[in-house]
Amino acid sequence: MDAAGLARVGEQLDTFVGEVFSSLERKDQREKAGLYARGLMLDGRRKSMQPMAQRLRVDHQRLQQFVTTSPWDVVPVRKTLSRRACDLVAPDAWVIVKDGDSSPGVARQYSGTLGKVGNCQIAVSVHAASDAASAPLDWRLFLPESWDDQSTTEPDAVAAITARRRRSAIPDAEHHRPKWEMAVEMIDELIEWGRTPPVAVADAGYGDATAFRLALTDRGIDYVVAVKGATSAHPGDAIPQTAAYTGRGRPPTPRYGPHTTCKDLVLAAGRKALRTVTWRQGTKTSPNNPTAAMRSRFAAMRFRPANRDIPRAEDGTLPAVWLLAEWPTGADEPTDYWLATLPEDTPLPELVRLAKIRWRVEHDYRELKTGLGLDHFEGRSWLGWHHHATLVTAAHLFITTLRLADPKATGQD
Repeated sequence: MDAAGLARVGEQLDTFVGEVFSSLERKDQREKAGLYARGLMLDGRRKSMQPMAQRLRVDHQRLQQFVTTSPWDVVPVRKTLSRRACDLVAPDAWVIVKDGDSSPGVARQYSGTLGKVGNCQIAVSVHAASDAASAPLDWRLFLPESWDDQSTTEPDAVAAITARRRRSAIPDAEHHRPKWEMAVEMIDELIEWGRTPPVAVADAGYGDATAFRLALTDRGIDYVVAVKGATSAHPGDAIPQTAAYTGRGRPPTPRYGPHTTCKDLVLAAGRKALRTVTWRQGTKTSPNNPTAAMRSRFAAMRFRPANRDIPRAEDGTLPAVWLLAEWPTGADEPTDYWLATLPEDTPLPELVRLAKIRWRVEHDYRELKTGLGLDHFEGRSWLGWHHHATLVTAAHLFITTLRLADPKATGQD
């Protein structure tokens, strides 16, 4: 947004900042929050503190102190932001995302931003999403084992990790945890804040974690999550059988026969099970697709995931859920698989729409990272990163509010 555009919405921004950052006790802190948000929204390639300060014509120390060392609490701010975001977006799903590439928490690990293993930082976040818009609801910074002083007992390694943690002011209670566990923690926090979870959507990094799926089920949250084609499965009509009792030892319990995989179930159903579904309109038209329809072929069937950790009913049966598979025209086999706990009467187009709704967050995430500088934080403090991510969230929600009211208001659509 250029300076003139920002000036036109200045009063709206002041009102927005006043509400969102009302938990900050001092007036000067709230003013700095508004100043930082303006810096994030102003046009410019870098949204680190010095370039922003130059564009704002202020001393960058004002921004640095507010973000890096000022002890304001992000929780009440995020609580307010999440309420406003859910009211604005009216989400069809909460989408769990992992991404990032700065510090603290830097280690060699896979980054979606880089598309490879490299020195990067991973943030885990939950986003409210509909087909029209998305907005971050909560954030966590993932700590690799190389940043966890409890990951080793070797004295020199512990000392080095402890020193690194101290330089970044990482709280003693923060340690390496699986990303799915951090996602569940955020979902619990959002529920505690009064947010009502719709459907949870996540990629296979979460969907392949049985513990994550069970945690959602325990909370009564339906989900549509990507899984690998090799995921163990039984057909939906499979029935466990009880072997005859020989009179010796414990009586046998009901057991399923050998399991198969999601891929094999879909291949067995064959191309005759496929239906063409259009889930949204894209932007790239062509002579063969003048409406830019996003469409592909899908199969949906009931099946029973066969992981040994999944609780069984008293009769030994495993829960039946949806298996959704995408098998594009010209492909020799399915390319993507999803597991969904939506009701049995859910139409195929709705299963596909929710499975694909991550596109909205991926689209908006580019604005968060580059347009609003989520990836541009150059500080080295744990507190600073969380302050920066919270301020980026506020700036993004304000722009999303303007865009939904008038797509031309921000010069984007």
